Amino acid sequence: MSERYKKRIGIFGENLAKNFLIRRGYEIISSNVKLSYLEIDIIAREKNEIVFVEVKTRAYGNLGSADEALTACQTKNLKRAISMYCGQKKLNINNVRLDFISVDIDRENKKAKIKHYKEIF
Repeated sequence: MSERYKKRIGIFGENLAKNFLIRRGYEIISSNVKLSYLEIDIIAREKNEIVFVEVKTRAYGNLGSADEALTACQTKNLKRAISMYCGQKKLNINNVRLDFISVDIDRENKKAKIKHYKEIF
């Protein structure tokens, strides 16, 4: 599987996740925010809370499900990135949360299964 293909699948999944959040009343503030070597997929607002969202996308059957794709090391890096972002934007880190959205794509049936896990830490 080429890197270009994986990147396209990832972008597609992030766009599905953004639309999913918008339909549920979230306001998208930013996406693909780079902080040093770290990246935050989506930053959104739900009511008065800032929500950082990590998105993992898998094409159905390849490499297992998207639910299983978030590692402890990635979670640690996300915490570091959120801390950096909050420091830059002068946000209280106690008033933010990290959510995880998994997107499993069934290309054969042209469907995507989206799961939203709130407050994963």
